[in-house]
Amino acid sequence: MTPPVGFTLVQLRYFVTAAECGSMTAAAERLRIAQSAVSSAITNLEHELRVQLFVRHRARGLTLTSAGERLQHQARDLLARAREVEAEARGSGGSLAGPVTLGCFVTLAPYYLPALFAACSAQHPGIELNVVEAEAEQLAQALQSGKIDFALTYDLGMSANPALRRDIIDQTSAYVIIPETHRLAGRRSVELSELAAEPMVLLDLPYSRDYFRALITATGIAPDVRYRTQSYETVRSLVAHGLGYSVLNQRPATSQTYAGRDVVSLELIDDHPHLDVMIALMDGVRQTTRAQAVIDLLRGIGSSTKPPAGRRPRSR
Repeated sequence: MTPPVGFTLVQLRYFVTAAECGSMTAAAERLRIAQSAVSSAITNLEHELRVQLFVRHRARGLTLTSAGERLQHQARDLLARAREVEAEARGSGGSLAGPVTLGCFVTLAPYYLPALFAACSAQHPGIELNVVEAEAEQLAQALQSGKIDFALTYDLGMSANPALRRDIIDQTSAYVIIPETHRLAGRRSVELSELAAEPMVLLDLPYSRDYFRALITATGIAPDVRYRTQSYETVRSLVAHGLGYSVLNQRPATSQTYAGRDVVSLELIDDHPHLDVMIALMDGVRQTTRAQAVIDLLRGIGSSTKPPAGRRPRSR
């Protein structure tokens, strides 16, 4: 005989909502019930589990304890599974439906998301895709707080996080961009030492900046970083205007920038490591059926969104 479970799905739902809102009052407003009902459900849940889930601060809301953080991930998973069981029982389990929230590294979004949205719309029209675009550290935090189901990102700092599981779906190689008027514009490849005396335009995102700097310093030269920006396209436009060179990973399908001028892409002769593109997930947390379907689509998309290496600028 299966032993009874002492807590209810309602208690878990109230707990997850309170954790997301950071206060009993805000949770009650979202759930449209009395605050006392939320407080009582969570107190009973703590009593049943024999753990403290929140630290209650007077006038400062709630903070999850370590036990509360663990339960939050498990409760989200269990509630998602319960919704799937409900859909199956009602006869709607033949098609996947409902929200999936994924995080995406900000510079990867233009390359993978259009293909993902198109494929998902065609194969799983009932799935509602929500996207959080951010850099690597923010995506890791969003994963651990349960704000996203999984993240599409570079392996920048992710492998050092023991709470995350990696699923590598692609690899990218670094390359150099220069303005079309540059003395090396007729070449197809370059050594970084040939650009040592020239200013650099740096994609200044956390982890990304360290990655690009390390590529250059590994060749024995010190980059002269003259311009910094957190925008991938601004980097390309600055280079197109002759303000320096840059090192990037993802390759647009066109050499033209937003500013209307072209850049030239050159392969790197220097030995350098590939950068993995991966799906990051919380270790030990099972994905919903619909989230897994989206992950499978991303695996299939892989490198198909990228143009061939070494594409030359269009003729005028």
